[in-house]
Amino acid sequence: MDIIQRNFFRLLLSGSLGEQEDIEPMSAFKWNRLMQIAKIQGVTDITLKGIQNYQQEPACNIPKRMVEEAEQTVKEAPQQQKPVSKMSNTLFKHRLEKIRNGERHAIDCSVETLQLLDIIVANVYNMINAGVSLKLILSLGSYLRTKGDKVDFVKLDAWLASLHIQRMAQLEGSILIEVFDFDEDECPFVRKVEKGARGIVLRSLIHNEEDDAALWHLQQNRSGFITNNSGMLSRNLKRSMKYFDYAPFETMSSFLSNIAKSFSEIEE
Repeated sequence: MDIIQRNFFRLLLSGSLGEQEDIEPMSAFKWNRLMQIAKIQGVTDITLKGIQNYQQEPACNIPKRMVEEAEQTVKEAPQQQKPVSKMSNTLFKHRLEKIRNGERHAIDCSVETLQLLDIIVANVYNMINAGVSLKLILSLGSYLRTKGDKVDFVKLDAWLASLHIQRMAQLEGSILIEVFDFDEDECPFVRKVEKGARGIVLRSLIHNEEDDAALWHLQQNRSGFITNNSGMLSRNLKRSMKYFDYAPFETMSSFLSNIAKSFSEIEE
């Protein structure tokens, strides 16, 4: 992990959870690179909050112009949509709805446990379809820190097992532990820290997968033959398969669903 990455994660931790670790001085070039990463990852707002927490520390040498540009970016950003919390696998999709409906009418209903499940599922869906979302990972961390004491983790474990996403949830928790220095006891659903967690996040900083979804689509040429961007299809398959060991059924369902969607758009 280089100095830009270290400072980036520290700013995110400060901006989302209010924690402060020492920020290392960097050149204007490196600060600009950090803000480029923040923009690509969709966390400019969180990064800006973190910067504002450190702005009075002269050793940080944060360029004033960069802060002003970040403030303008946040100001002009469109209103954020609610994260998609759903399953691609048809069977698991029905199970998820059954869990939600059943828990809402249960005598010992735990709203906090349902909300945590939604955050975990949203992370699963996003990771498989678009890559790691640091904003969603941090929302998981924030929820665990603020409402984790109200969550029924026995019930949560049963739900995760029913949806076959125990290891994906464990991966999410492992990212909090490995990248954002969470204690293992803050993530009770993590039985074993996933060794690949840090690498997955660091690779997501290098490879911008933000626009990959738009390039999934197959196209029909003038002759009526179906064509596709084979390189991009290969990249998306590789990205999806990265999570196959963590959630094989959901990963395959997501991949097939995207291909089916491409064919349906051609028919239209």
